[in-house]
Amino acid sequence: MRLELLGSVRAWCDGTEVLLGPPKQRAVIGVLVSRINEIVGVEEIVDAVWGSAVPQTAANGVHTYVAGLRRVLDPGRGRRESGGVLVSSGGGYALCLDPGHVDTALFERHHAQARRLHGQGRLPEALREFDTALGLWRGDAYANVPGPFAEMERTRLGELRMTAVEEWAADMLAVGRHAEVVPVLSNLVAKEPLRERLRWFLMLTLYRCGRRAHALGVYRETRRLLSEELGLEPGIELQTLHSHILEGHPDLLGRVTDVAALRESCRPHGRTPAQQPLTESLVRPAQLPYSARGFVGRSTELAELDLLTAQSGGRPEMRPTLVVLEGAPGVGKSTLALHAARRLAGRFPDGQLYVDLEGSARRHRALSGLDALAQVLRSLGVPNSRLPDDLAGRTALYRSLMHGKRMLVVLDDAVNAEQVRPLVPSGPSCVLVTSRRAQRGLVVRDGAYRIGLKPLDLGESVRLLTYLIGEGRMEGQREAAARLAEMCGRLPLALRIAAEGLADHPRLSFADMVQQHAAEEGRLDRLAVEDDVAASLRAAYDVVYDALPADAARLFRLLGLHQGELITAAAGAALTETDPSTAAQLLQVLADHHMIEEAGGGVFRFHTLLRIYAAECAEREPSRHRTVALARLLAEEEFASAI
Repeated sequence: MRLELLGSVRAWCDGTEVLLGPPKQRAVIGVLVSRINEIVGVEEIVDAVWGSAVPQTAANGVHTYVAGLRRVLDPGRGRRESGGVLVSSGGGYALCLDPGHVDTALFERHHAQARRLHGQGRLPEALREFDTALGLWRGDAYANVPGPFAEMERTRLGELRMTAVEEWAADMLAVGRHAEVVPVLSNLVAKEPLRERLRWFLMLTLYRCGRRAHALGVYRETRRLLSEELGLEPGIELQTLHSHILEGHPDLLGRVTDVAALRESCRPHGRTPAQQPLTESLVRPAQLPYSARGFVGRSTELAELDLLTAQSGGRPEMRPTLVVLEGAPGVGKSTLALHAARRLAGRFPDGQLYVDLEGSARRHRALSGLDALAQVLRSLGVPNSRLPDDLAGRTALYRSLMHGKRMLVVLDDAVNAEQVRPLVPSGPSCVLVTSRRAQRGLVVRDGAYRIGLKPLDLGESVRLLTYLIGEGRMEGQREAAARLAEMCGRLPLALRIAAEGLADHPRLSFADMVQQHAAEEGRLDRLAVEDDVAASLRAAYDVVYDALPADAARLFRLLGLHQGELITAAAGAALTETDPSTAAQLLQVLADHHMIEEAGGGVFRFHTLLRIYAAECAEREPSRHRTVALARLLAEEEFASAI
């Protein structure tokens, strides 16, 4: 089996082409081949193929298209037989194939090898690898394939192709093979008329071929086009190259071994990186990472996000839409943000940026605004040599590059507003932020919208378990599944961990797992995946607890002694031996960190699993302190009941 995506999507079996069916069926295989040998969930495929315009029959459509693909890829295999090229597992599908049989993987492999050889100064060998990589292209990637995923891959791969052509051209010039470069660059300049780097290489190549007038003609055409289309003058590198050609500068004919050195000579000296114009086209990023399969619920939040982002217009002077998704660890903030981002991507044609701000990282500090901006600017095509050293400079450059762009920016796991503010662009973009803390400052000062996430309802929790385990395992087990969902606090992370435990033990019933989780002691130990801190509720709670102010952390520990359903300021004051006003402030700090939740009227309560965690933390208090605090609490409760 061999697959081609660098042009029309085609497949070959034993040297004979097989027809992959209608456009959306080809879109499905395009998604699967991008995650070759991995399970891709049905909902991920739906988002990739239909985007925000999802019909009610989309999931059935995926199953139909997969069945159609199986008929051509595995013609002799029955529907219920396992193995083969296209397999189903855990509510999704996987394309099982050697990556060396897919032209996109081959292109990226040969391109990477060419770069390594170039770095070693082995230019003839590098050129052979470039020729092999570029020779795989037969047109636009994913040609005539619909859907947002195909469009993103078309853009990403097209950008890689242009980069490879420019690197190939530099090496061809370095070894003196000028004449062979001209027709290739002329053809690509016609297709990408606003890409100044291509035009720079074409001008230099024409000049080295003795075609000075033609090289100057390319510059005149570039200047006219940029003025008419964008109202801009050519970048400083093109202007300088134009001046060098007029002067007959001797460096232009020298057989340099690194054309980058010549390009550097076309940049003005004495300017800081922030002052130098960025002549390369802004890269259209498509950085959204994959999200967990089996997304359920959140219809209210998705509708709110849909309404908020619908306000994003196309006028550059508009303020960006800034939305913060807040909630306790494990409640599904990142999953919702990524699911919503994929649904909304079509509204933001200039691309999607993603930054993990690492607010929950335990081994190192969270990402600073300065470092986050460096990451974003590089992904927008800014080389390291052009990065300003200071936060203000990077912020200004970022906002200049993003001005007028309709970009979707996802900032995951933020700690505070200082991380977020430098990454909020001007204009009609949208910024989705996830955080375990209440971000009131972003609301007050920056006009952000806050959406608080609660645990799933019981029906949604059972739906998620059913999706992850399969309808067959659920037969006769729905009542036990509901009890298990409640024991997991209806948190998506806890439900997924429990489902994985069931998947690992096919003979284990829901009732068996309910019995295992019946005792609160040790429940958090069972809701963890070995050797994966990101899949452990206790580890997630530890991160938030460690970030609490000392007095709030002490109150949280002592609240682990509280057996009542509701927590009042009077109870907090009794436990900590403070006044009710101080206790109320500390309770609000805990609520802002989502370690307790507000029940209204200045009263708070624990989430199921956080109550267990608080009881564990109470053991860190000296025994004598616990005894005295509990005595004060009991006295307060007796006094309150006597009134």
